[in-house]
Parts: sequence; structure tokens; C-alpha cells
Amino acid sequence: MKKIIIIVVLLAGLGYGAWRYIKHKEAENGPLTLHGNVDIRSVDLGFRVSGKLLDLLKDEGDTVKAGELIAKLDSDPYQRALGELQASLAGAEADAKLKQGGYRQEEIDKARAASAQAKVALEFADRAYKRQSGLVQENGVSRQSFENAQGEYEQAMQAYNSAEANRKQLEAGYQPEEVQAAVAKAEQAKAAIATAQLQIADTELKAPTDGIVMTRAVEKGAILQAGATVYSISLEKPVWIRAYVHEPELGQVAPNTKVTVHTDGGKTFHGTVGYVSPQAEFTPKSVETDQLRTSLVYRLRVIVEDSDGTLRQGMPVTITLDDTAKK
Repeated sequence: MKKIIIIVVLLAGLGYGAWRYIKHKEAENGPLTLHGNVDIRSVDLGFRVSGKLLDLLKDEGDTVKAGELIAKLDSDPYQRALGELQASLAGAEADAKLKQGGYRQEEIDKARAASAQAKVALEFADRAYKRQSGLVQENGVSRQSFENAQGEYEQAMQAYNSAEANRKQLEAGYQPEEVQAAVAKAEQAKAAIATAQLQIADTELKAPTDGIVMTRAVEKGAILQAGATVYSISLEKPVWIRAYVHEPELGQVAPNTKVTVHTDGGKTFHGTVGYVSPQAEFTPKSVETDQLRTSLVYRLRVIVEDSDGTLRQGMPVTITLDDTAKK
């Protein structure tokens, strides 16, 4: 009886060994299988301007679409600032237009008349001065009368020179530097308005891409500084698989190689090898295959093409490929 039991045990052992050998050979000849983890990028979103948080439109777990409005700041202070800048622009443009067009004809005509009037006064003072000069030499007038005539002549000369200079200035128009300065001031006002309009637009926070809200960091009514995190969003695309391959198998996973991704829950996805590290590294502890755990491997990235939103950060997956799957 004991002999029969021993024989049965030996046969069972031989059978198990044969089965393991066959399975090992099948694995060697079958498609390459790799193990990895889902790697989903996240982004912290905030406003580029400061202000009072007026509204939050999403909560943790909500999905967002690219370009969707998800939060708003009180834009009233920025609207008021824009109104002031628009008024400044109107004044700057009016001044620039005035300087580009030169002085008004009415001002020029007035300056010409003033110059002509000053010239007449100068000629009258000149004749009186010359007459007094001749009489004072003959003692025909007092020295005081002569000096009075001389002073009136000098005053008339100064008045004429001033009126003539004003006429020439008005006829010539504004200096090129004055025109350039006025135009530059108007352009500066336009730039300030563009900045104010951008700030108003920045009081609305929009999702940069499709994703899921992971964290809602603040609440309505909070006073926020520029750049403060409002939401943390997990991006739906791209979804990557971070995996590692042993050096002898490196040639099978060149960039653009097509692969199939399997989750522990039985779902299947398709992807493409997008990146293979040029540098070897020790296998991370998260890799679950015994034969690779202490080996030097190469990190690769698989881009999942048909993710349906069920893949989560860190989820373990299995990657398979074969010759027919390569691009």
C-alpha cells in the first residue's frame, strides 16, 4: 500500500513539473507581458488676479470640460478701473488729435493781429523816441521826457518780439516731439485698457482641459491672492501607463509599438508606447514581477488611446504586446 502511495506522489510531482515546464515555455513563446501603474497628471487651478471669490460652480468629484466656467471673482473693482482708463484714453486721444492737427486757425489769426498791433505800437514808440532824441540834444525837451520815450520804445520792442514769436509758433504748429509724446500717451492708455480687460477676463476661472475635480481648496466669499489654488483637477487626457522593461526585451517595445492594457477589474484598453528611457535604473518597489524586482530596467510610457475615465492614478495594470500588435 505504501508503495502505491509513493508511486502516486511521484507521478503527481512529475505531472506538476511537466505542467510548469509547459507553462514556462508558453510564456517564453507568448506575447511580452509587462506590469505598470496608471499615471494621470493633475493641475492646480487659480486666478491670475486677486479679489473676492464670488462663486464656485464645481465640487469635488464633478467632471469638467475644457473651457467650462468653474469659478468667478467679483469683477466690479476691475470694471470701475476700466471705466477710468477709458476716460483717460478719450482725453489722451483728443490731445493727440489736437497736436497732430496743429493750432486752430482762430488762434493763428488772433496771434497775427496781436503781432500787427504790437508792430504799430513799436513804430509809434520808435518815432517818438527818435523825436525825443533830437530834441534832447537841442535842449528842446527835458531829460526825463527823453528817458520816458526811450522806455516806452523798449517796452514796445519787447511786446512786439513776444507777439511775433507767438505768431510764428502758432503758424508752425506743435513740435514733432510734442506730437509724438501725445500719441505715445494715447497708446499707453490703450495698453492700460487692454490690461484692464484682460484682468476682467481673468476674474473667470475656466477649466484648461477635461478632467475631474479632486480638491476644492477654498469657499465662496474668500479673499484670494493671485495664484492661490482654488481647484485641483485630475486630467482625463493624456492618461499614461508607467512601466518597466528588462534589457533583453527592450527591442520589443520601441516607440509607436501598439499594446493592450488590462486592469484587474477585467477592462481592456489600447495604447501606444510613446517614450522609452535611454537610461537604465533599478526597478522601483512598485513593480510587482519577482524576476524584475532587483534588475536594471528601462522605464517606458504607454499612452492610453481609449480611456473612458475609469483609470485612476496609481492603478496597477498589465500590458501585453506581440509582433502583430506593433505599428
